Amino acid sequence: MASESEKEELKAVAEFIKELSNIVPNMVKGILESFFSEEAGRSMGKAVGNFYNELIKSGIPPQTAVEMAKDYLGTLTKWSDVLKTLQIHAPTRKETKEVEVCKEEPGEEE
Repeated sequence: MASESEKEELKAVAEFIKELSNIVPNMVKGILESFFSEEAGRSMGKAVGNFYNELIKSGIPPQTAVEMAKDYLGTLTKWSDVLKTLQIHAPTRKETKEVEVCKEEPGEEE
């Protein structure tokens, strides 16, 4: 049988999870939008271009620099894939359920 403090703790955890289910999907959506906006595309293009140019200036052969720039872009875009996966698996408000903690009366057993 759970003590009163354990019941209160479970109730607090349930409330915390309920709040997270409201916050996390919107947060992930905002982050995803920042990855796929027009401005983000320009920024990524500049970053990859600057990376490539710096490699060339450093004496890296062009073909190697291209491969390294592709890898760099891949690293940037992998984060967006991770975030998409999080958004797909994040519960929506409709999927969350209320959790009710019932107080057991003395002498009651399950």
